[in-house]
Amino acid sequence: MKNLSIRNLSKTYFDLHAGANVTAVHDLSLEVPAGEFVSVVGPSGCGKTTLLNMIAGFIPLTGGEILVGGRPVKGPGPDRGVVFQSFALFPWRTVLDNVAFGPKMRGVARAEREKIALEYLALVKLSAAAGRYPNELSGGMQQRVGVVRALANEPDVLLMDEPFASVDAQTRMTLQEELTRIWEQKRPTVIFITHDVAEAVFLGNRVVALSKGRVLEEIVVDLPRPRVWDELNEDDRFKALCGRVLQLVRAA
Repeated sequence: MKNLSIRNLSKTYFDLHAGANVTAVHDLSLEVPAGEFVSVVGPSGCGKTTLLNMIAGFIPLTGGEILVGGRPVKGPGPDRGVVFQSFALFPWRTVLDNVAFGPKMRGVARAEREKIALEYLALVKLSAAAGRYPNELSGGMQQRVGVVRALANEPDVLLMDEPFASVDAQTRMTLQEELTRIWEQKRPTVIFITHDVAEAVFLGNRVVALSKGRVLEEIVVDLPRPRVWDELNEDDRFKALCGRVLQLVRAA
């Protein structure tokens, strides 16, 4: 995995309703070492998703630069994987073929890419679902497939835009625990966008709070891993960190 460098980043666009230019991200700088899990929080409209879309290469920058492993981001690329809030799976492909899609696009031979896909499906306990189609899976199962489909392409940076927002609370907690377990095994560099303060603290090595397109504060999460909800719910350090992040979000 590679480090992510964001330097003096800005994004301005014309708002038709306001009839004026709006600055979504303003002079934002952030360094993410290789293998770190960073949660990004903030109120609606603070620039979280705009930031992620610029890192992904989906929208152009107005100013500044983004580098992955020292190379500037010029557009979408296989060095960055994205997991969206919607499951975004190919409905006409089996679970196995969905996960193997990235390696296929990289020219990996069929036998090898299926081996890779099965390895990742085993990580999320979905080996038995390899031959099924997305519409035959629950929402939580579909999102597990979405996560490992992104990882199977071996991106340098994994970008996650509120990926668990559309599932029920219990499933969400299970997915959070599974994501931490996968991260501990594979150690991808992760940028995780969320509105949920507890989720941000539970998952991240660091929580970055945004306000009006700027970094308001960065908080180091020094909680031990592996992390399990049954244990952290009673942990005073976890509660204190959540309280601090919540203060920042409410003040943003």
